[in-house]
Amino acid sequence: QVQLVESGGGLVQAGGSLRLSCAASRNIFSFNAMGWYRQAPGKQRELVASISNGGTTNYADFVKGRFTISRDNAKNTVYLQMNSLKPEDTAVYHCNAHRRIITTDYNYWGQGTQVTVSS
Repeated sequence: QVQLVESGGGLVQAGGSLRLSCAASRNIFSFNAMGWYRQAPGKQRELVASISNGGTTNYADFVKGRFTISRDNAKNTVYLQMNSLKPEDTAVYHCNAHRRIITTDYNYWGQGTQVTVSS
């Protein structure tokens, strides 16, 4: 088990920046990957970015070149730097911790932080 607490969301104008943080209650290196997902009203939750415990990053096409995911293992924290924000980035952003044990996947989620981008 792990508790994930997101912070850093808010209201920003289009073109602005926000930095999200996800603080974990335990060592994040024990997870195969950490990630950020988002869910807009009426839409399914979708992957934004992920980072493996080896540092390999993966981004959704719609954020490539604008968002950067990073991790600080010493602080058990994952970050999402969001630049050049667009109104369509408006959503609740959730932190995810993923672990695979043999063939079973375990996913843990934070409560989420609201990001609203005004035009």
